[in-house]
Amino acid sequence: MRASSIKSWGLAIALVAISLALSFAKPTFLTVPNLLNVMRQISINGILAVGVTYVLLTGGVDLSLGSLVALSGVVAATLAHPNQHALAVPVLVGVLTGTLCGAVNGLVVTHGKVAPFIATLGMMTVARGLALVVSGGRPVSNLGAEFTRLGGDVAGLPIPLMVLAGIALLAFVVLRNLRLGRYVYAIGGNEAAARASGIDVAAVKLFAYSACGATAGVAGVVLAARVTTGQPNAGVGYELDAIAAVVIGGTSLSGGVGGIGGTILGALLIGVINNGLDLLNVTSYYQAIVKGIIIVGAVWLDRQQNKS
Repeated sequence: MRASSIKSWGLAIALVAISLALSFAKPTFLTVPNLLNVMRQISINGILAVGVTYVLLTGGVDLSLGSLVALSGVVAATLAHPNQHALAVPVLVGVLTGTLCGAVNGLVVTHGKVAPFIATLGMMTVARGLALVVSGGRPVSNLGAEFTRLGGDVAGLPIPLMVLAGIALLAFVVLRNLRLGRYVYAIGGNEAAARASGIDVAAVKLFAYSACGATAGVAGVVLAARVTTGQPNAGVGYELDAIAAVVIGGTSLSGGVGGIGGTILGALLIGVINNGLDLLNVTSYYQAIVKGIIIVGAVWLDRQQNKS
């Protein structure tokens, strides 16, 4: 945990330094409207990153996040037409859709003994196909105002940001204060030792993948509310941004090291860099190059620290 804390402090310093540099290059960067825009931009990725933190801490990976966002959003949107259902119905069904898919991932990994990379890659394809089937290959529109309000603001604060804060706080409590959280770290640190000490490794991993799927469901619902449609092609590449935020935040790909605080800082760093490059009129092509370099650099640093 100490290595993770050191990484988090370094990341916080880097975030402040980059923000100061951008404020000098573009004075509009530190304005309240732009900072709120950054918060809106990182909310979806932050929600996904918090969820996949559970999985990475166990030493696994989840590549199906983007497709689960699309499927959950489409399912929620089909139930969110005006005067069709109470708000709770599309929200709960959307989140349960993601949770169920995450649980399937967990079962395939734990009981099917399929490598997480392959299991979640398969789910990525299946969920994307299901999203296209449910929507008929077209965006699901004509959503009720009550549902789309979830993507708006309350008292000047973005609702998606509030959702991210609530999910991050819950995950922080689980990982830092509950026995279940200690089990997650134990499995990622040494799965064989965790099993020998009596931990139900399969159950804990099932929880991790289910929680990851649940956050993807939440992200899908929030995204559908923000764009006012359920898009079957939404979420392409979101899993890479989420995993990048977690790894940049200090969570080891080998498992057992990391935390929610670092994950949020990683998501913030990616959001600030993306926003800054937009303000500097850097094209999306170069933004992709910068993001790729950051990801590779973070993984390289993780490997170097694991060697030492």
